[in-house]
Amino acid sequence: MSAPPLSIHGGNLAKEAVAALMPEGVLLAPIWKRVVAFALDALLISILINLLTGGGYYSVLMNWQNLASKYAVYWLFHLLLHMVIYWLYFKYTGRRLHRSLGQRAMRLAVVHDDATLLNDAHWNKRAISKLRYVIPGIGQIIGLIELSIALFSADHLTPLDKSSHTIVVIDYTLPGESRFDLG
Repeated sequence: MSAPPLSIHGGNLAKEAVAALMPEGVLLAPIWKRVVAFALDALLISILINLLTGGGYYSVLMNWQNLASKYAVYWLFHLLLHMVIYWLYFKYTGRRLHRSLGQRAMRLAVVHDDATLLNDAHWNKRAISKLRYVIPGIGQIIGLIELSIALFSADHLTPLDKSSHTIVVIDYTLPGESRFDLG
């Protein structure tokens, strides 16, 4: 007998390609969970800054007319402070908890390709790379472009993941040695 003319191959090829890189049982985080986690982080930081400044901080930062006036230096100072706040947040929550608070709420973990936790040196680079998403106005466009790249790529990794050689996974699927060290 000859082989059947049609053969049926299993499931999603992208998931199979990423699964080959990771230890068995570790699940890659869905894109929607990553977006929600980042939105939770941005919401938390925005609420804290608004409470501390009485809402005046973002009114200055979102007033683009200040950029073309005598208040340009004042606006640029607010932008620099905005970037520093996010950098410190992502760097130190990553160092302490091995993820941000939004990622913790969504049960996500950022790990190396082999599902081991990142060390302190990686969190600074990752925090600096994430700043491109929080640039007022431009950051949202960059985020949407990188989101579409991740959605349509074979491995479902963002350019941030590829540049830092990391993956974002569901935390409870990590091996015990990594899972128990999560904050």
